[in-house]
Amino acid sequence: MTQNFDKFAARAAPAIFVLLWSTGFIGTKYVVNNADPLTYLAIRMAIVVMLMAIICAITRPAWPNRVEIGHSAVAGILVHGIYLGGTAVAISLSIPAGLSALIPGLQPILTSTIANRWLGERVTAMQWGGLLTGLAGVALILHDRPMSGQAGWGWIASAISLVSITLGTLYQRRYCSRIDWRSGNLVQYVAVTVFFTIGAFLFEARVVHWTTEFILALAWLAVALSIGSIGLLYWLIRHQAATSVASLFYLVPAVTSLMAFVLFDERLDAVAIAGMIACAAAVLLVNRNAPAKS
Repeated sequence: MTQNFDKFAARAAPAIFVLLWSTGFIGTKYVVNNADPLTYLAIRMAIVVMLMAIICAITRPAWPNRVEIGHSAVAGILVHGIYLGGTAVAISLSIPAGLSALIPGLQPILTSTIANRWLGERVTAMQWGGLLTGLAGVALILHDRPMSGQAGWGWIASAISLVSITLGTLYQRRYCSRIDWRSGNLVQYVAVTVFFTIGAFLFEARVVHWTTEFILALAWLAVALSIGSIGLLYWLIRHQAATSVASLFYLVPAVTSLMAFVLFDERLDAVAIAGMIACAAAVLLVNRNAPAKS
């Protein structure tokens, strides 16, 4: 029975991760309507630190040594700090939620290229075909989106997010895979709380409107995203090749665009639907016969 549950969990985890990760862009759109982006992120991470501290106090995980603490802090700045900061800034500059997921959605291309050299993971011809198919799908999903006004800065922020989440995922796999996720995440969130707090004091007026919308979205982002989806991401990183994990990000723009269409009436036409199908095909190709990691 345990084996059946483990198999079910392994199959369900990628789908759950994609759904949770996609809601991050939606939730961010709600919170940045009520607060400066870095200020909101500092508050969010402070809440997460308290929650992770409670989890660690109850479960008493093994603590990382000094070197591992350093690696965890670096991974935290990359995965949580620069990535989330770039995404929040992009959305605060009026970039649609679906569009904000576009450039980070290109992560599999960059990850597969770096993983091939840095982690020694062999990327097959079929996987390369899947990665390119996903790239085309992402382009179709978010074609002809408005990019006037401050959108150029939003594109830059999203590009920084892409590089950060890619390097962070690979760094996490190489240097932090043996660190207990509970204590490791606590270190990461402490580091990123300091990071966002400094950024908020340097660059923002630290405006926050404590509306019901802001509080509910903040709660979801802190619990479901920073604890739920990040914990699931690190589980996937431990159990699958980096290229296979990265391929899941191809589905995020499609799912985010669908959510944004329902919630914000962001356009979703036949071409975008074709892009969704291409993204789904890309994930199947990249993960086909991909070796699992123990």
